[in-house]
Amino acid sequence: MSRWVVLCWFTVCILLQTQAPLAAQVRGTGDSILLGAVIENGDTIAMVYLDDVEHIDKLPRKWVKKQAAFNRLKYNIYKTYPYAVIAAGVLKDYDMNMSMIKDKKAQKAYTKSVERELKAKFKGDLENLTISQGQVLVKLINRQTGRNCFSIIKEVKGGFNAVVYQSVAVLFNNNLKREYDPTGNDRDMEMIVRELEAINYYKYQHYRQQQLQSSRN
Repeated sequence: MSRWVVLCWFTVCILLQTQAPLAAQVRGTGDSILLGAVIENGDTIAMVYLDDVEHIDKLPRKWVKKQAAFNRLKYNIYKTYPYAVIAAGVLKDYDMNMSMIKDKKAQKAYTKSVERELKAKFKGDLENLTISQGQVLVKLINRQTGRNCFSIIKEVKGGFNAVVYQSVAVLFNNNLKREYDPTGNDRDMEMIVRELEAINYYKYQHYRQQQLQSSRN
């Protein structure tokens, strides 16, 4: 009878060992670490869970250059976008006020006052922009206003001044007549601007309102 009891107990132990992981102790010098274990072909094998390791290979050289160009574009957009937003707001207010001023002399005086205020606030910042940042700003102003910089200058300061500004811009590899192309050459720019607007839209709206309020005081 005792032989059957021993055999049954041994069978139960074997079944339990093959159906569930076991706990095995790995003893070191005075320390014990409790590990999971599994049985494979009668051998008890310690089971350890390791952290995931992510291996990132180097990008090909051409992709490194593309990524660097994209990063520069993103930096330039983040730097110049606030000015484009402010320009759009100022132009909207300018058009509205000019429509209510009927006297030509008063219109010229108002135009000069707006120009003086903008120069006082932004001349230093805009003069410190790089050539590539100036190119980006021209496109962003077109995006925000729906009008290119040449037509804006022509309307505000006259055709002769617009031609002069355009000539200077060309010397610095810029073009005031440049149009924004969100589905073509400016796809990356549009993606970055939308990302910026989604993250900081209210921040820049507040910034714009502060600047406009200051310009009126």
